[in-house]
Amino acid sequence: MKNIVVSIIISTTVAATAVSCKQSQNKNSELKTQDSTSVSDTKTLPLHDSAASAEQVSAPVQKTETVKTEAQSPNFFTIDPIIKEYLALKNALIADNDKGASNAGKQLLNTLKNVDIKSIPSGKQKEYKEIADDARENAEHIGDNAGKIDHQREHLAFLSKDVSDLITLFGSSQKLYQDHCPMFNDGKGAVWISETKAIKNPYYGNQMLNCGSVKKEF
Repeated sequence: MKNIVVSIIISTTVAATAVSCKQSQNKNSELKTQDSTSVSDTKTLPLHDSAASAEQVSAPVQKTETVKTEAQSPNFFTIDPIIKEYLALKNALIADNDKGASNAGKQLLNTLKNVDIKSIPSGKQKEYKEIADDARENAEHIGDNAGKIDHQREHLAFLSKDVSDLITLFGSSQKLYQDHCPMFNDGKGAVWISETKAIKNPYYGNQMLNCGSVKKEF
């Protein structure tokens, strides 16, 4: 009888233990399921900051293209060196300086000789040559006649006409004036080119410094 009671107690205890273990396992399983669901939910949450960063990274980078322009350096012809030497000559005669005029005449002659005819536009080469040939002759006369200021002034009248024609043909980078003396050459008159609007007569110098008037502006 005792053995039967003991067996019943043992069976009951084992069964209760089994039920308890099964319940514990079920609870653990439920907990794992909840944890898994929680982790899954966390992973599926939208990461706005990360998405924005990814969008910024994947956005195309705009490149600034530098357009290279080839420097153009055409060989433009200019008569500025000729004008510079002419003005020095003219100013020497204004000051009654025959030696200064002679030196300036020689320098002008050298400048005219060194002009590269090929640098002149083809359509103007012939006309330039005709004017320059005459200008060289007049510059040479002025350069060779220090001490003969009247002779220098005679050739200045021809030279000034040459320079005026060159300015009309090619222009100038500076403001220039064509002045006129009505008394020179026995009243026939003569022109000269000046860098200033004020009249300073190179044909008479200090004798009649302000004789003349402005006839043209370049």
